[in-house]
Amino acid sequence: MGRAKLKRIYSHKDIPSPDFQKNLGDSGEYPFTRGVYPSMYRGKLWTMRQYAGFGTARESNKRYRFLLSKGQTGLSVAFDLPTQLGLDSDHPQSLGEVGKVGVAIDSLRDMEILFDQIPLHKVSVSMTINSTAAIILAMYLALAESKGLSGFQLSGTIQNDILKEFIARGTYIFPPESSMKIIHDTLVFCQEHMPKWNTMSISGYHIREAGATAVQELAFTLANAVTYVQAAVDAGLDVDSFAPRLSFFLAAHNNFFEEIAKFRAARRLWAKVMKEKFKAENPKSWKFRFHTQTSGATLTAQEPENNVIRVTLQALSSVLGGTQSLHTNSRDEALALPSEESAKIALRTQQIIAFETGVPDVVDPMGGSYLVEHLTHQIEEQVNQYLEKIKDMGGMPAAIDKGYVQKEIQNSAFTHQKQLENHERDVIGVNKYQTEEHKHSFEIYYPPKRLEKNQIKQLNDVKKTRSDQKLQSSLNSLRSAAKSDKNLMPHLLDCVKKMATVGEITAVLKEIYGTYRERIIF
Repeated sequence: MGRAKLKRIYSHKDIPSPDFQKNLGDSGEYPFTRGVYPSMYRGKLWTMRQYAGFGTARESNKRYRFLLSKGQTGLSVAFDLPTQLGLDSDHPQSLGEVGKVGVAIDSLRDMEILFDQIPLHKVSVSMTINSTAAIILAMYLALAESKGLSGFQLSGTIQNDILKEFIARGTYIFPPESSMKIIHDTLVFCQEHMPKWNTMSISGYHIREAGATAVQELAFTLANAVTYVQAAVDAGLDVDSFAPRLSFFLAAHNNFFEEIAKFRAARRLWAKVMKEKFKAENPKSWKFRFHTQTSGATLTAQEPENNVIRVTLQALSSVLGGTQSLHTNSRDEALALPSEESAKIALRTQQIIAFETGVPDVVDPMGGSYLVEHLTHQIEEQVNQYLEKIKDMGGMPAAIDKGYVQKEIQNSAFTHQKQLENHERDVIGVNKYQTEEHKHSFEIYYPPKRLEKNQIKQLNDVKKTRSDQKLQSSLNSLRSAAKSDKNLMPHLLDCVKKMATVGEITAVLKEIYGTYRERIIF
């Protein structure tokens, strides 16, 4: 899809009939095209959840408290690459990566510092972590318990979406089958002990940022979701026992009307999948609740001030599309980690939309637009074509193993790049209206080099002060559990309380599950 394929003008003839009214419905009613809640933002605004994390837990804690003081309503934690890959900060492979793209978390001590003076029972926390998601979740629960809170009081989301790592992002550790087993364990555990926690945030964002089209982003995200739900059902879980706590994570790119239509189509598609395929009876199981992040891939190092405008329009499309939660990227995204000033501007973007524009006053104000309804229907049809093809291939794991999904994304990314080079697609300041100078009017934030050294020192202090006997006993119990069908979460919880590190826990699981090596696809 793209602007070149759109007609000059749209009319009632472009809205599919006779199913239009049936598919549109009302907000808060199946199939939720117009929104998952009857009053939408008139009842409660979306959660303003700025994604942040860098350096050590102490630096990130300062940023979180700054954002909360400026009106942010939820936290979203970015973890550094070693933490995502199950490596401690003192591991040789971690050198130069500690705290670079997110906060470094080695042990429960880091988690204590990260959320210092932050009321966990009042703030919803989202954590973008996948391969080590169960370990991080265990640390968060252990922290809450140390503050006298129970899992029943905690609200938030753990991404916990491993399939998209095999497709687009690459921070996998264990083979798919073992990874799915760990995900199943978290679903069951949270259902019993953390009922307000969203156990998965099934992500299309990283798929889109890797080069997928809007249709591919939605199709592959839903195909992954179907795989997770089917695996849980096959394992004996009742679909309505866990599906209401599933959530999604999508990108907002520059094609304004296409993005709005994508969000609307997503709700309709998921409602039909859950009701018709999985026979879910609880209406909450039919609801596609999603977080949106504006697109980092669309932001430019050239004339970075323009990124504020791009982010504003992307954020507006997210709100018009009915998102439940939103992160707005900072103007310096293409250059460095966001400075405090840039992060504040990004948050203010959401607040201005929320409180000054009047946009939240009406549910689905784009509903009934000939263009938007046409695009919504078109995206739904094209996504269904992908879902049918993936089903015929044997499902998403088979499609991934054959390299089909990866090649589709690669081809779309290549096409996009060629369009830029051939001036078939314009980016202001890059291939249209370029300027000679590439100066910017704001300071770039660079994390101090001492942060890595400080993190390793703290890790060493933790190792010196913990009980090795208790540590080894908890790790041995985890090892035994991993060899059986036992749920790993209670054992992970015990390990982190004994100050086992992310790297040590991951090493034990690697012994049992092995590691995954990607097949190179050309």
